[in-house]
Amino acid sequence: MLVVGCVTELALLRVDDVLYPSGAIREEVYLRAEITKGCRPRNIHLTHEKCIAAINAWLDVRQYRGWGLSGDSAYRGFLPHTKLVLTHKGRSFELAVKRRKLDSGLMEYRACDALQQTMSRLYRQAGIKLGSSHSGRRTPAARVLAATGDVETVQAVLGHQELDHTKPYLTVDQVTIRRAFEMAL
Repeated sequence: MLVVGCVTELALLRVDDVLYPSGAIREEVYLRAEITKGCRPRNIHLTHEKCIAAINAWLDVRQYRGWGLSGDSAYRGFLPHTKLVLTHKGRSFELAVKRRKLDSGLMEYRACDALQQTMSRLYRQAGIKLGSSHSGRRTPAARVLAATGDVETVQAVLGHQELDHTKPYLTVDQVTIRRAFEMAL
């Protein structure tokens, strides 16, 4: 699912990351190390039909508005190195450089606050309370955990190097807990 990537990764995805030159949507998208939060490459899988439909709908909007067109037939007529997700004005989202103080020293990272705010607004407009770009990571993580029972798989899906980074995403619902008791007893 595309929603598993963090909002900054989404802002940095290019057309050619998601589309083949033929214009077909890739089932597996390779996230390059330079765009991932932890600077570790990983793959995400575009397997859900609603996700694919949303990408197609977005590309239709871009085509209609003439954003990032090449005039060529490859990549559905889009410039391959343009960002996939654009602002309401057809421009790339800007990234802010932020700093966080850690025990090991000062860490710099990039963040896309404008896209994060846009996603939160879309959740509100859809009537989803407390929806955020991070809930778009927590929900798939919880579903992967419920489906597989494997914390390491969740860790890989989220792209975390350390299991401790994954634990905050692991929420187990009461139905799953009840099922575990029924199976164990």
